[in-house]
Amino acid sequence: MANRAPFTRRRVALTPLIDVIFLLLLFFMLSSTFAKFGEIELSAAVAGTGAAGEPTERAFLQLGGARLVLNGADVSLNELARTVQPGQLLVSLDDDTSAQRLADLLVQLRGVEGVNVLVLE
Repeated sequence: MANRAPFTRRRVALTPLIDVIFLLLLFFMLSSTFAKFGEIELSAAVAGTGAAGEPTERAFLQLGGARLVLNGADVSLNELARTVQPGQLLVSLDDDTSAQRLADLLVQLRGVEGVNVLVLE
């Protein structure tokens, strides 16, 4: 004897689906950052930009994770803005240099008039 009761469709429970959606929403909200990142503009070197008869002062800066050397002399980040002369500043990065350290250097040099910073690769 087979059960000949009419087929009744059960309602789909939406509560577990809503729970999963809220958990995903919570996860993405907590894992994302809402801070606005600042941009630092770096200019690329272009051949032929300097005038031929115009001598330009050049300084060489080595930037590392813990060291900062300007033309062979150790210097701190705070006194760099007072020490650097107007002209072109070539910045060489060590392997242990972080992006934050480079950003701190560029922020310090932003207020110095006449300094053209070129980051070497």
